[in-house]
Amino acid sequence: MSLSAVHAALSGVKSCRTDVQVGMDVVTDVAMDLAEAQDMEANPYIKELEAMMLECAKLDRDINNFVVVVEQVTSEVTTQQSEAMFSMSAKVRERFAERTAGLSDAELHHHQKVAAFKDSIKNSYNQANQGSANNIEELDEDIAVTQSQVNFTCPLTQVEMENPVKNKKCNHHYDEKAIRGLIKTRLNHNKKCCCPVVGCGNTDVKESDLILDQILRRKIQSQKRNSNQT
Repeated sequence: MSLSAVHAALSGVKSCRTDVQVGMDVVTDVAMDLAEAQDMEANPYIKELEAMMLECAKLDRDINNFVVVVEQVTSEVTTQQSEAMFSMSAKVRERFAERTAGLSDAELHHHQKVAAFKDSIKNSYNQANQGSANNIEELDEDIAVTQSQVNFTCPLTQVEMENPVKNKKCNHHYDEKAIRGLIKTRLNHNKKCCCPVVGCGNTDVKESDLILDQILRRKIQSQKRNSNQT
């Protein structure tokens, strides 16, 4: 076995984690459809979907920990240390066991996508209840389109968001990849990250302030589908 083979296999593992997260978004979409329909008989199914989300969160956590451990172990091995390659597998298993020994399934409820799932279901119920009242006031079509384009545009990339996150401090939205990248860059320079929305007074945006907005993500996807159909 070579380090290049290990890195290739690890790349496949990372893609599996991406697939798991995409699957969690699909589960969230199904649950939100049920919540928006306000079918009381669907409540047990939503609970089952929440349990599925927790299982996915556990898998996502395990994959992430495995990737971290493998990257740590391989960083300690050089191509000149061929003898170390033979013990690498055992070392990975040992460190993975140590890293995951103290983890609790209760922590899974704080997984970003699980927390977003719960918030999305609650908001879907609320929006369904308010739907009839909101329909009384009709907006001009051009204004509605302009408003949706503004809401869907990331203030950093100036393009439509793919995975919108909401800042719970100032309530502004950004594309997840863009804002996390900005926060990381600012931290690398020992500086705070200011909210990129013009005029916002939030001068210290942290990753812990960001919440996945699954409802907005669905609206963006819905607009894309409608645009493709027309």
